[in-house]
Amino acid sequence: QVQLVESGGGLVQPGGSLKLSCVASGRSIFSIYTMGWYRQAPGKQRELVASMPYGRTANYADSVKDRFFISRDHANHSVYLQMNSLRPEDTATYYCHADKIITTPTAYNDIWGQGTQVTVSS
Repeated sequence: QVQLVESGGGLVQPGGSLKLSCVASGRSIFSIYTMGWYRQAPGKQRELVASMPYGRTANYADSVKDRFFISRDHANHSVYLQMNSLRPEDTATYYCHADKIITTPTAYNDIWGQGTQVTVSS
């Protein structure tokens, strides 16, 4: 089994910053294809915030471009989301996602973390 564990959420004032972290753990992980962050606000559908395929450039939702920045540490099977200039509308539960995790000898598809709450409020 593999799992994604997020950390770094919390309460922040508008205009502030937070950094989310997510690490994949479990059986011997060889590689991870695309890792990304989604969010879901109350009463709304889950939406893609940012994603980064292995060895390729990142993709961002229009609403977070130039404010949020995704990065990966391949050696440590981790993904990060630096969130700057936060707005109340960024309030949501943020979920880490991996589309495929290759281990020895099994591959796991469509893995989600448990979610971390981000609240932007004065």
